[in-house]
Amino acid sequence: MSEEPEVWQRGPLPGISPMLQPVGHALLQAREEVGGYMKEFPLSLLWERPAGLAAPGFHLQHLSGVLDRVFTYARGEKLNEFQFGQLDAEGKDIPAGLTVAALVERFNEQVDIAMEQLRSTPEEILAEYRGVGRAGLPSTVIGLLVHGAEHTMRHVGQLMVTVRVLQHGVVR
Repeated sequence: MSEEPEVWQRGPLPGISPMLQPVGHALLQAREEVGGYMKEFPLSLLWERPAGLAAPGFHLQHLSGVLDRVFTYARGEKLNEFQFGQLDAEGKDIPAGLTVAALVERFNEQVDIAMEQLRSTPEEILAEYRGVGRAGLPSTVIGLLVHGAEHTMRHVGQLMVTVRVLQHGVVR
């Protein structure tokens, strides 16, 4: 088989704690899969919602946004106005129009930022408390980082299904 193994099967990621390897592997896998699904995806379908599903454009925005927000909480920081604006914009095109390439690139950049944060996160702080959202719901550094990876993969799966339905129609 000429296909490369999944990221987690390629070995450890340099500079990342063993405890955070699965998070890094999942994020890099997500980046590869999003790139593959969205390659040559037509702009005309970016905001289509087959059977009421979320549009591919929403998933691409949300993938970037959720990583940014959850990793912000993991650093022990609050969201800023720009992040709240990005959250409010999820699921909406802009007047000038968003392109598939721009949304994929934004996600790729957010994965790069997240990977750098993983490299700089010491194991000693993984169990530290972190408040989430305005209500300060309880979590930990590792809880937030794992959730960021899990939530990302969940939306990658939803994106994959929506893209396939839009490109090929529903198979009965």
